[in-house]
Amino acid sequence: MFVALIAHDKPGALTIRQENRPAHLEYLKSTDLVAQAGPLLDAEGGMIGSLIVLDVPDMPAAQNWASNDPYAKAGLFQSVTLTQWNRVIG
Repeated sequence: MFVALIAHDKPGALTIRQENRPAHLEYLKSTDLVAQAGPLLDAEGGMIGSLIVLDVPDMPAAQNWASNDPYAKAGLFQSVTLTQWNRVIG
């Protein structure tokens, strides 16, 4: 099943994002559960969150993945939602 993870950064947390980005990117590549991923951007093009589409067997697996993301462990996110997603195109 596909799960969309939508996370919004805490205000003023760009330094946390930058410091943990290498570990986050390695985590994305290492798990084989990420179908698509990329940052959410503000009007100026600055990173303000994340959109990650996970391909997981169930919602607990998505929650486990999200909890172990280095960004989450570093306290970057103000909010995280996990929503089952049905791919229609692509």
